[in-house]
Amino acid sequence: MQIKLQKKQNSDFEYVAENHLGHQVELCNSSMENPSSASPMELVLMAISGCSSIDIVHILKKQNLVIEDLQVETLGTRKETEPKVFTVIDLLVKLKGEIPAKKALRAAQLSFEKYCSVSKMLDQTVEIKYQVELNGNLIEV
Repeated sequence: MQIKLQKKQNSDFEYVAENHLGHQVELCNSSMENPSSASPMELVLMAISGCSSIDIVHILKKQNLVIEDLQVETLGTRKETEPKVFTVIDLLVKLKGEIPAKKALRAAQLSFEKYCSVSKMLDQTVEIKYQVELNGNLIEV
């Protein structure tokens, strides 16, 4: 896996990252006035949200379950001092569809605790907490 990053012309705060297939993501320094894109730390939260979502959908689809919608709300709490790393990442996985509650919860558990590479990489230094909401109701563990 390889990424190439290029500073945008005429800006010290904006960058473009590109993977080997040519897909691009813009990023910027969050301290700039009127940021034009996500910051690197926001991209980390997007990465864990996306990685876990891909896993959850895959796990549920393998069971022939109908997923009408999936959304993830992610909140990262950072240290006050430098380096301002994440100390806790809270995720709320919101599923809609014909999915038994136990299977929805198990899919999230498998993702965060076994399959999601981003989650497994981060959980060495960050407390990762997740909840699952199914059809508007929080699933109690």
